[in-house]
Amino acid sequence: MCPSVIPRGPGATAWSPETVTTDPYNAQTPSAALTAPVTPAGALFVRDHFGVPDLTPGGWRLRIDGAVRRPCSLGYAELLGLPHTELDVVLECAGNGRALMTPRPPGLPWGQRAVGCGRFAGVPFRLVAERAGIDAAAVEFVFSGADSGTVRGRRTAFERSLPIAVALHPDTLLATRLDGAPLTPEHGAPVRLVVPGRYAVADVKWLVGARAVTEPFAGVFQAEEYVYVDADGRSREPVAGLRVKSLITAPEPDEDLRRGRETLVRGSAWSGDGVPVRRVEVRTVPEDEPDGASAAWRDAELTEPSGPYAWTGWSCRWTPNAPGRYRVLARATDAHGAVQPERAPWNARGYGCNPVASVDVVVV
Repeated sequence: MCPSVIPRGPGATAWSPETVTTDPYNAQTPSAALTAPVTPAGALFVRDHFGVPDLTPGGWRLRIDGAVRRPCSLGYAELLGLPHTELDVVLECAGNGRALMTPRPPGLPWGQRAVGCGRFAGVPFRLVAERAGIDAAAVEFVFSGADSGTVRGRRTAFERSLPIAVALHPDTLLATRLDGAPLTPEHGAPVRLVVPGRYAVADVKWLVGARAVTEPFAGVFQAEEYVYVDADGRSREPVAGLRVKSLITAPEPDEDLRRGRETLVRGSAWSGDGVPVRRVEVRTVPEDEPDGASAAWRDAELTEPSGPYAWTGWSCRWTPNAPGRYRVLARATDAHGAVQPERAPWNARGYGCNPVASVDVVVV
């Protein structure tokens, strides 16, 4: 569990997001909800920088301009009249797992639950963008949210860019629905961007603008925030595709298991840019054997994901034969051969944390 979680208020349930900060509101997905193939909208983690802007469907418009021949805009009703696509998409905050890094970088102290698999429905952005006649010199689209605030002493809107090819991919959506219902304010209503396979910073909420540009965008949230910075401050590469990762949903941390009784170790795994997970391995290491020399990795059984951007369920049977404390480990490998590392590569902002998943349990 994230070490600085604020207790949930009265009326919260095991399926309510667990508050991390209240102003602005940020919350992580509860453990119970992570066992579902699709995370219910009411349980999905929330990431907010400046607070929820005051937008209504009736007053919403999306402006498309910049390096285009025919700047244009459209309203919510017109957007709903266009062909829709529905996709199950892993949504993961770039800072998910930051609290596991040593030393811990600054930023929200996320544990491992700033993630979920949402069922989004919306209109492919390219159907709208192509109306504007994109200039051949355009290299990116900059997407603007209605939210704004002060960062490093400067007033700025939340803006993030995508390469033209990614912005115009048929699965990059102007999303209007989540889990079969209209988006709620905390999830970006009336319309948000959804870019499958990328960290959720790309999924600009409360979307109101998209401008084509002929030079790479260098805004605050593109070149200063949400970038990988090494210990020497030399690299400033923007976070992009999800790193291969797994999550253990059972057993739970410090759960008591019975010696000689079979336990089903299970969880989910995912990777970025539509690359499928091909393998998940599990091993169980006794506390008195920290190097795990006698604990071999065993292949887990994989469940077919609900779509190319959804996570893959996995399970592995384990019968502990001796009492004591154990560490249960899981690591995923994707179709490109990327494997979860033993330790996440450290960076100064705590992004892309994807070490081998682990849970400590007790066998009695």
